[in-house]
Amino acid sequence: MTKSAEEIALMAQSGRLLASVFTYLDGLALTGMSTMQVNDLVDRFIVDELQARPASKGQYGFAYALNASRNSVVCHGVPSAQEILQGGDIVNFDITLEKNGFIADSSKTYLVGEVAPAARRLVQVTYEALWKGIKAVRPGARLGDIGHAIESHARRHGYSVVREYCGHGIGREMHESPEVLHWGKPRTGQLLREGMTFTIEPMINQGSDEVFTEDDGWTVRTEDGKLSAQFEHTVAVTAAGVKVLTLRPGEKSPV
Repeated sequence: MTKSAEEIALMAQSGRLLASVFTYLDGLALTGMSTMQVNDLVDRFIVDELQARPASKGQYGFAYALNASRNSVVCHGVPSAQEILQGGDIVNFDITLEKNGFIADSSKTYLVGEVAPAARRLVQVTYEALWKGIKAVRPGARLGDIGHAIESHARRHGYSVVREYCGHGIGREMHESPEVLHWGKPRTGQLLREGMTFTIEPMINQGSDEVFTEDDGWTVRTEDGKLSAQFEHTVAVTAAGVKVLTLRPGEKSPV
């Protein structure tokens, strides 16, 4: 599904607001906070400061403004007052925001306090993999080019790519077509056309790519208990290549 220039402009507005949520998160001292405290602060910031809507709240029965995925949690972590962030943790906050009928989706993995070099390296390589995928986006490329760029970078550093979850089209709905896999073969898959909008959100594991879902029906963990990291941006295919709609102030590609 392609969007008009006017629709993409509205998505970019949502994206800028969502980027400001991460700027707000950047200023929090996460050590000692519960993931529910972070959720509540983000909820209030989106509603009260930005006059927008936390789009994940109520979606598919999910009750919160964000997913908080800590250490071995791959994605869809449920905020909890009992889950306290401690020095050495890594935690991904995945947030969606709707303004004027259009949704933006982004996530960032944070380092809490002093983090071990191995964990720091995983987070850095995951961020690089996201940008490898973004740089593969242009009219005439194919979805397989994105997945191949991500998977190749992860494997080069000894990591695995989660295959059960993927990026997705986005716009008036949180999940639209197409599905954007984070693995694949070059020059395969759907052709990219100007006006397409979708997320790229690789989940990269320190060990095996095997995952399981906890009894809460949401929280996805690595099967081997090793760390997982994720980053996500919403992008638009432009005539010149790609525009990152959720780009944060001062953020630049590391690759």
